[in-house]
Amino acid sequence: MKNKAVILCVDDEKMVLVSLRQQLKRKFERRYILETAESGEEALEIVDQLLESNIDVPVIISDHIMPGMKGDELLKRIHELSPRTLKILLTGQANADAVGYVVNYANLYRYIAKPWDQTDLNLTVAEAIRSYFQDKKLEEQNKILQEKNQELREFNISYERFVPREFLSFLQKKSIIDVQLGDQIEKKMTVMFSDIRDFLLLSESMSPQENFNFINSYLVRMEPIIRKHHGFIDKYIGDAVMALFPTSANDAVQCSIDMLKRLTAYNKQRQINGDQPISIGIGLHTGSLMLGTVGGQSRMDSTVISDAVNLAARIESVTKTYGAPLIISEQILDELDQTNQYLFRFLGKVQVKGKKKQVSVFEIIDGYPANVIEMKLKTQTDFEKGLFHYHEQEFAEARCLFKQILDVDAADKAAIFYLKQTEHHLEYGVPKDWDGVEVLIEK
Repeated sequence: MKNKAVILCVDDEKMVLVSLRQQLKRKFERRYILETAESGEEALEIVDQLLESNIDVPVIISDHIMPGMKGDELLKRIHELSPRTLKILLTGQANADAVGYVVNYANLYRYIAKPWDQTDLNLTVAEAIRSYFQDKKLEEQNKILQEKNQELREFNISYERFVPREFLSFLQKKSIIDVQLGDQIEKKMTVMFSDIRDFLLLSESMSPQENFNFINSYLVRMEPIIRKHHGFIDKYIGDAVMALFPTSANDAVQCSIDMLKRLTAYNKQRQINGDQPISIGIGLHTGSLMLGTVGGQSRMDSTVISDAVNLAARIESVTKTYGAPLIISEQILDELDQTNQYLFRFLGKVQVKGKKKQVSVFEIIDGYPANVIEMKLKTQTDFEKGLFHYHEQEFAEARCLFKQILDVDAADKAAIFYLKQTEHHLEYGVPKDWDGVEVLIEK
């Protein structure tokens, strides 16, 4: 019995059971065990024991009219124990109520009227067995498929910690295993570069373990903010972060402001712990990017290639020149839904060395503490006038305005930068082709 399935016949009349057994024996005994029960209660015990032993019960044939538990109630109880078991009801009166009850509550396969036709009975049982095992096979296949899908989901979730799931979405891949070398797609996005200022100096006073702890302590606070604003991190470069925002430039700007505010709170905690505060620079630029895979067949990586990426990195580097934690390109400004939703000031035009393209850059000041924002707003008109005179080569007027700004806000590094530039030009003059554009040296 251990390796065979069971066909169970139930009737309170022994002669009926003997007849059923003899007729089914000729066709089914080689592959199935034929069991009989003389009551519904006995049948339930047999089925329960078989199921506990992990033995299939593909078919149960039950009389309807029996003392104690009737056939319709028995089949309902069997259905609760084994929903896949095919139920056949024998009835002498073809009782419509009983048949309807079993159809509704026990998923009746078929009813057969007494006296039954032997050929009809054999065909019905054979079809029921075939249906049972087809359903079982399909169920097992579905279970295997679900397990594989779950494994694939878990694999993808694990891999997402190293390759952003957005890459799979953009490349129209269901799984990381579907990605091939050279897969690529062009998409317009906003690029963010964020870097901790003077990290090398900070790291000199820390052990390698302390360096790791410090970087992770910082990054674990910033990564959720990027996610919150619909961005994703393309890569970590030591203490630097490159993130992409596929939805809108607004997301990137608001994310950057929130990162600066989070940094302020983080620095308060660092000071409480006796650590020195840190500062970061954030550069934003938007443009068309090529996202894809590079490398070889045995080792490849996801990457983003574009001049927009390079320029975003250069804009981040110039945050040190202007002493501004958040600088955006004019392309970002053009992409914003409403430019008046942010406080910003024009810083000038920059150009990457070796390239002809110039870009205007702007400082977003919303991320500063309230007192700093107040001073920058107070001096904004003078700053704009100072830049105008500077670009018109009216350096004496520009110097006067930048000094006025520093009388109000001595920490305004952009004003300090332009004051030094004007004094240099007043003393040494400017080249004949000078156009006021600051040249950025490639990293």
